[in-house]
Formats: sequence, structure tokens, C-alpha cells
Amino acid sequence: MAFLEMASEEAAVTMVNYYTPVTPHLRSQPVFIQYSNHRELKTDNLPNQARAQAALQAVSAVQSGSLALPGAPANEGTVLPGQSPVLRIIIENLFYPVTLEVLHQIFSKFGTVLKIITFTKNNQFQALLQYADPLNAHYAKMALDGQNIYNACCTLRIDFSKLTSLNVKYNNDKSRDFTRLDLPTGDGQPSLEPPMAFGAPGIISSPYAGAAGFAPAIGFPQATGLSVPAGLGPGALGPLAITSSAVTGRMAIPGAGGIPGNSVLLVTNLNPDLITPHGLFILFGVYGDVHRVKIMFNKKENALVQMADANQAQLAMNHLSGQRLYGKVLRATLSKHQAVQLPREGQEDQGLTKDFSNSPLHRFKKPGSKNFQNIFPPSATLHLSNIPPSVTVDDLKNLFTDAGCSVKAFKFFQKDRKMALIQLGSVEEAIQALIELHNHDLGENHHLRVSFSKSTI
Repeated sequence: MAFLEMASEEAAVTMVNYYTPVTPHLRSQPVFIQYSNHRELKTDNLPNQARAQAALQAVSAVQSGSLALPGAPANEGTVLPGQSPVLRIIIENLFYPVTLEVLHQIFSKFGTVLKIITFTKNNQFQALLQYADPLNAHYAKMALDGQNIYNACCTLRIDFSKLTSLNVKYNNDKSRDFTRLDLPTGDGQPSLEPPMAFGAPGIISSPYAGAAGFAPAIGFPQATGLSVPAGLGPGALGPLAITSSAVTGRMAIPGAGGIPGNSVLLVTNLNPDLITPHGLFILFGVYGDVHRVKIMFNKKENALVQMADANQAQLAMNHLSGQRLYGKVLRATLSKHQAVQLPREGQEDQGLTKDFSNSPLHRFKKPGSKNFQNIFPPSATLHLSNIPPSVTVDDLKNLFTDAGCSVKAFKFFQKDRKMALIQLGSVEEAIQALIELHNHDLGENHHLRVSFSKSTI
């Protein structure tokens, strides 16, 4: 819900009359408009009002070319002493994958972005982003710090970096130097061709709505040059238009490999003696609903995993590629296959292809489920839930010990003994324990729920 104060009562009447016979839709969501009992809105003292105003001022100043700092005399230096053109960006509550392309699209609204490096540190997705001018970095930080890229998730935390310049060696999905188109990708692939990568009509054109119905929360005019209604100020309206290909981290660029927007992952370097379709279903099911799994008949260290949609596939790939499983480092990339085919009747398969479309173990089939808010990278600490009252600390410790884990710490939640945290010897142990013990029957019609935790004990 929201309040909207028009310039006059006549304008409010006109708006309500206009939308009464035809319900307006924002990103496919119907919006209902009625008169409020409030005569005016009091917004002066709200803390977030100042931030919203700063954001509007920053966008307005950048788009109008007026780059003086707010409150600074025009003849004074506009750059703060020693201010770096490099921003350090931390993405908190990373529900949807945030790619280098998405960051470029957001931050280029405030000036020319020269270089971006993305990485994961302390289980947090981070980026270093270099502008051509420190002033652009100042405006971007002022406008974007604390904002959500998507509603209720992917929160930007922005500081100035101590670095004054970034050294980018490769142009790929992790790092990019937009001034050097000749750099290699570092993985044997041809370098990404830059034409039409950003801002060209037809590439970035439609708003993105995620699996849970979240939509972009930062309001900028679309990159396709849509005009903003008069009187609302630049940047006040318009979704951040991100295509599914940008969200999945792969623009439609020849030679990039994989299919943009694909929901099928190619998983390689598996342990063929221990991996099963059910094991991959449980593991990848932490990051989305797995529909089908196929372990290759002639090359059992490779498998295809089909997720419910491309965003879940990207999320699973981001979190699981590079993790150790059964003594081998798992690799996940987007597959060239659009779907996992089930074996034809009579075709030899040895149970290597499984359809999980109707599994009761899907974590994300209910819209708005709390599971959407509790997606974390693999960690040595597991969150346990759905524990019956009769199960003790020793019962649970023994359960994990019997599964081959070394239990380092354990604690029940104080307010809710249906939940607990258990800390194991390594991330690899935790991954294997999750595969083996998620949905374990604890008795009393309770099946254990296991997920990765962001907490430690």
C-alpha cells in the first residue's frame, strides 16, 4: 500500500476517475486506487525520505548535467579531497543473482563505468566498480547505498574503496574492462563482443519479474530511452529494466556458450561412484525446484539438472560451482540443452534419469514461502527444522555422526525447539549431510528439514 499526494484536488479526482473503469497494472499486478482520509502527507521527518530525496537529486543532477555537489558553491571544487573513483559494493540478502551486467546497467546511470570486478568474500557477493570521475562515484553512492535492486532483497551497501584504479586482466562474467575490448576471457573462450551489450533498444527493454513475483525496486527510466512524465523528475518512475538474459549473467552475445535464460545446468566433475539423481535433486533443490536430473549413461561424472526457471538455475550455479562434493570439485555451467529428455520406453537408462516435477520436497512451490528469504551459500553450519519434541541433542548429534560427519557444535533455538543449528567439520561435510539427511524421518510424522545457515555457533 502507498499514499500519493497530487498537486491539487482536481488532479486527484481526474486520476481516480480515469482509473475507475479500467484497473491499472504495474508489472502485471493490478493496482487499486481510492481516496484517502488524509488531507496531506507529512514526509519531512521520515529518515528514508531524506534518502529518497538524495537519490532523486542525484539522478536529476546527473541527467541534467548539473554535477555540483548539493549545497556546494559553484566555484568550489566538486570532488571531495582524496575521494576515489572506485566503489566497493556488497550485495546483502542475495536472493536473485546479481551479475556484472546488472551492476553495469544500474551504475552507468550515474556516469561512465570503466571497470568492474566481482567476487565472493566472507560468503558475500561483492564488486569493485571504477568510474571515469570520482564525482560520479559520489552521486552513485549517495543515491544507491541502502537501496534494494529487487523488492525485499539484493540490498546495495556501498563504500569508497581505498584503491584508485582497478587492474582487470580478463573480460568475462566476473570482471570487465570496458576500455579494453581486446582482453582475453581467461577460460579459452573468445572475448565478449561489446556491441549492443548495454542500453541498445531491444536488448534491455522489458521489466523483470522474478519467480517469487519480486520486481526491480530501484526506479530508473529504462535504458531504451523512455521519457518520464513531466513534473515527476528524472529517475522518479520507470522500472530498472533487466532482461532475463542480463539476470542470468549472459547477454545475447555470439560465442558466449550456453543458452541465455536456460533453466538446464551441465554439472561436471562429479564422483561417479557416489552421486545419484536423488542426491543432485536434494542439493540443487536448496536453490530452486529441480524438475529433472540426468546422469550421463556413458560419462557418469557428468549430469544435467533442469531447474524450474532460468533464475533458479543461475542461483544454483553461482552457489554450487566450485564446491567440493564426495572428494571432487563440482563444476556447473549453463547447458546447451533446453530441457532434460526422459528415456524412451525400452531404452536402457539404469535409473540415471529421474523426473522430480511433482516431488513433495520442492522448497519454492508456494509463492511467498519463507524459504525464498533463507537462501545462503553452502556453509559448515546447517539449519535444522521440523524437529519433534521427543528428539534430543544427542539424538541429532548421533544422526550426523552416523552419517560420517564430525559435529563441532550444536544448539537448539531458544524460542523454538523445533529448530536448531549444527556446525560440522567442513563445508563439504555439510553438503553431504544435507544430501543424506534432508527429509530424514525423525518419527512422530516429522521429517527433518535441512538447509545452509548464514550463522555460526
